[in-house]
Amino acid sequence: MAVSDDRRVRLPVGLATSIGSLPHEDPGEAVDFILRNQPRLPAAPTLPGRSRREGMIAQVAQGVRGIVVQADGSLDIDDSRLDPDAPLDDPGFASDSFVGLRAFVTQVSERRGPIKVSLTGPVTFGVALAAAGVEPELAFRLASSTVRQRGKALLDYVSQRVPQAQLVAFVDEPALGSAMFPDFPIGPVDAVDLASGALAVLEKGAITGLHCCGTTTDWRLLMQAGPQILSLPTDGGIEHAAGGLATFLDRGGWVAWGAVPTDRPIGTTVERLWRQLSLLWCDLVTQGGCDPVLLRTQAMITPACGLVHHGVTQAEQVLWFTNRLAERLHDQAIGVKLSVGA
Repeated sequence: MAVSDDRRVRLPVGLATSIGSLPHEDPGEAVDFILRNQPRLPAAPTLPGRSRREGMIAQVAQGVRGIVVQADGSLDIDDSRLDPDAPLDDPGFASDSFVGLRAFVTQVSERRGPIKVSLTGPVTFGVALAAAGVEPELAFRLASSTVRQRGKALLDYVSQRVPQAQLVAFVDEPALGSAMFPDFPIGPVDAVDLASGALAVLEKGAITGLHCCGTTTDWRLLMQAGPQILSLPTDGGIEHAAGGLATFLDRGGWVAWGAVPTDRPIGTTVERLWRQLSLLWCDLVTQGGCDPVLLRTQAMITPACGLVHHGVTQAEQVLWFTNRLAERLHDQAIGVKLSVGA
């Protein structure tokens, strides 16, 4: 199947980037940390350790009419004022919830290479609202409207301040990994539609990614949402969707391989992690017919999830491992391109 130019991801091979949160409390130090450790694709950090209002749910809820985000990150919800058709009260990222983003955009204002931003997805926000007692239909309508508005505002905000950069925008959807469970508050098709709508907004000005760090995720479901980059942990069971991944790659999709664990010790060398990633690629080739060239050339390396629960030294070690794996990926990608005459 031919891939249209506007869907093709045009990024350098062998990139490394981060996922979401950092442990820093000072926003300037956090941005310096990212630019120093991952200069090829730096990611705007969130800093929940600085303020709980930068947590995933607190941040996405900021500016929603009928919701007050408290200092501890909790939400005070007035159901009678919730209105999916209402505009956001804080569309300009001026609140305490977006200090990390503002610091990042300021420091990369002259950048010409790619940069990465992210926002909490509508499924995850909708699940949180429903769990807080909002009627499910209203919860997910409100979540969809909120994230679409926020996504458009994010594109405008970044493009006005860093107009020459190539923007990569991820929708973070940890709750989408549970969409096939019988007790999930909406059906899987509806969940995919919500995520797809958020990605469609971002696609107007960015390369889009969909991140989920669940280990029970139906990855075929996530690919149906239409991301250009699928972000997943290497131990998330993608081998069970190898055929779907083969089609995704053939159509130009990329994978952000969460190859460095963030929930357990990672050892002292990258050898074990590289071996695990290589074995996974072999399984995907043999089980699902994935193209071994595309697995390496349409790929980047990330930590499995955010780093807010790490110390700064631990976070730096995780990114060091991420970068070393990305260097190996780069070398293999260049090697396979040369071997096939690309």
